[in-house]
Amino acid sequence: MNDTDVPQAAVPSTIRMQREKFSFTGTTREYFGIWIVNVLLTIVTIGIYSAWAKVRRQRYFYGNTHLAGATFDYHARPIQILIGRIIVLVLLIAYNLLATFAPLVSGIFAVAFLFALPWFIMRGMRFSARVTSYRNVRFDFTGGYWGAFQAYILGGALIYGTAGILAPLASQWMWNYTLGNLRYGDRPIKSDPRLEKLYGQWWLPAFVLAGGFLVLVAVAVALVILFSTQIGEFFNTGDDPQVSPYMIVVLFYVAVVPFLILYFVAGLLYRAGTRNVALNETIIDDRHAMASCIHRGRYAWISITNLLATLATLGFARPWAAIRMARYLATVTALDTTGPLDVYVGTIRDEGGAVGSEYMDVEGFDLGF
Repeated sequence: MNDTDVPQAAVPSTIRMQREKFSFTGTTREYFGIWIVNVLLTIVTIGIYSAWAKVRRQRYFYGNTHLAGATFDYHARPIQILIGRIIVLVLLIAYNLLATFAPLVSGIFAVAFLFALPWFIMRGMRFSARVTSYRNVRFDFTGGYWGAFQAYILGGALIYGTAGILAPLASQWMWNYTLGNLRYGDRPIKSDPRLEKLYGQWWLPAFVLAGGFLVLVAVAVALVILFSTQIGEFFNTGDDPQVSPYMIVVLFYVAVVPFLILYFVAGLLYRAGTRNVALNETIIDDRHAMASCIHRGRYAWISITNLLATLATLGFARPWAAIRMARYLATVTALDTTGPLDVYVGTIRDEGGAVGSEYMDVEGFDLGF
């Protein structure tokens, strides 16, 4: 299957579906101009301009994402994002001061923050949804605190507590919370990815991670056996061994970095697979079905080469990498509709617009989580 051949979503055979593909028309040249100005002004203003930079960036990417002849819009105000970031910065400074002068209190603060984190996540998702619109109809997010706690706190504990074995269950909670609580105007969006399909996407990254781990361990053991004499001399073992701390740091990174790379690659494969499952089981208003067909190898290749190019160019390839990924994700995403979207949107009552405006005026701060 070609990377851009998005599979037809499962719908009753009696309904005639119309395929509307996403597309992204941004260019590296245009975005580089926005990006370099954002970077320079953020540095000059000691980070203050980063809020304005985010708004400019989001408006560019939203405004160049097309669906059925229309684009998305981003309505956030920079001051809202700035206030949210100041709040987060104050919390981080408070924690570090407590960790320095009152370690016991800082521990209590950390636990309290852990329980507060779902609230930050919930508000961030609600803010992002309510400042986003398509054809002048805003989105909304109705998820609550306990849903975020289950998806992100319990889900995270489940992943690491079971060495990734129950990661698909955590992914089901996360996608159900993230997509299943969205609304488009007054119309609901449902997403309930099936566990067996998520596990179907779990086997490959699990094999890559476990198999790669065994290979790396075997290579490490073989190197130790083959070069045991040189390693002993390297550590200056003898009657009075003096191991340089720099040598220990170097060896630590030499040993750890390959495992981090392996974990990163496995994570990319898993993320792409679960996105396919979640979007392919997302239904808007019981009539329109999302569709996604990311090729996992292609997605991993783009992500890895984007990272390498960004590092090799000291960050200057970042605009190219962002445009490249946005264009690819658009080409593998589609919406199967039961009719023309312009006719359908005309029947929607824009509750999201009124709610979004009120939310932004009263308490709409992007807390950045």
